[in-house]
Amino acid sequence: MGRKRMKERKDNPFYKSPTTLAVYLVLRGLILLTLVRAVLRREYQSVFLCALSLFLMVMPSIISRKLKIVLPSTLEIIILLFIFAAEILGEINSFYVRVPHWDTMLHTINGFLCAAVGFALVDMMNRNDRFSFQLSPLYLAIVSFCFSMTVGVLWEFFEFSADYFLPMDMQKDTVIHAIHSVTLDPTLTNTVIHIRDIADVIVVHSDGTQEALGLGGYLDIGIIDTMKDLFVNFIGAVVFSVIGYFYVKKKGQGKVARRFIPHVACGEDEDINDDSAL
Repeated sequence: MGRKRMKERKDNPFYKSPTTLAVYLVLRGLILLTLVRAVLRREYQSVFLCALSLFLMVMPSIISRKLKIVLPSTLEIIILLFIFAAEILGEINSFYVRVPHWDTMLHTINGFLCAAVGFALVDMMNRNDRFSFQLSPLYLAIVSFCFSMTVGVLWEFFEFSADYFLPMDMQKDTVIHAIHSVTLDPTLTNTVIHIRDIADVIVVHSDGTQEALGLGGYLDIGIIDTMKDLFVNFIGAVVFSVIGYFYVKKKGQGKVARRFIPHVACGEDEDINDDSAL
C-alpha cells in the first residue's frame, strides 16, 4: 500500500517535493504568527499584508493545476521566498528601510523570475503544434527579456500611482547634494542651473513658518529609486534571457534553465520536482 501511494505521488506531475513542502509550511507558519501579532497590536495594514501573503503563497499551486503547468521546485521555492521577503520582511518588518539594498535585491530577482515566466509561456507555444509560428532561440530570449521589462515598468507605474494618488512612499526618496535644472533658469532659455554642495533643505509652510529637515542634502522624490529598480530588473532579465537562449540552443539540455522554466504537464515528463534540482 505504501509503495503504491509513493508511485502515485511520483507519477503525479503536481507532486510537491519534501523540500518545497517544508519551505511552504515554515513560511506559512511564520506568516500566521505575524498575523496574530498584528491582530493583537491592532495593526490592520499588517493584517491585510499577511492575508495577501497567504493568498499569494497558494497562487503558484492554483495556477499550476488550472493551466496544467509543472513548476520546478527551485522556481517555486524562490517564488515563495520572494513573497515572504517582499511582504513580511520588506513591508511589515521594514527591511526596505533597515536593510541596505533590500529593494534592489528583490527587483533583481523579480527581473530574473519574470523573464523565466515569459520565456516559458512562449516556449510552450513554440512546442505546441496548434500554433503556426516557431521562434528561434534568439527571438525567444528577446521576448523573454521584453516580457520581464514590461512587468517591471508596469510595477513602477503602480508605485508612482500609489504615491501620487494615495499618501504612500513606495518610490523611496534619495538624499542628493546637487541639483541641475532648467526650471530654475530665470531667463527661460533652457539653460541648466547648477546648485551644488547642498547641506540641508528648509521647508516654508503656508503660514510662513520654516522647518529645517536635517537631511544633509536635497531630497530627490522617487526618480533615482525608479531608475535603479528598472536597471536591476534589466540585469535580472538579461541574465535569464542568456540562460534561456542556450537552453533552447541545446534543445532543452541546460540544467540551470530547467530549474526555472515551467513546462506543460504530461505523463512522460521527467520528474524535475525532486530535491536534486536544488
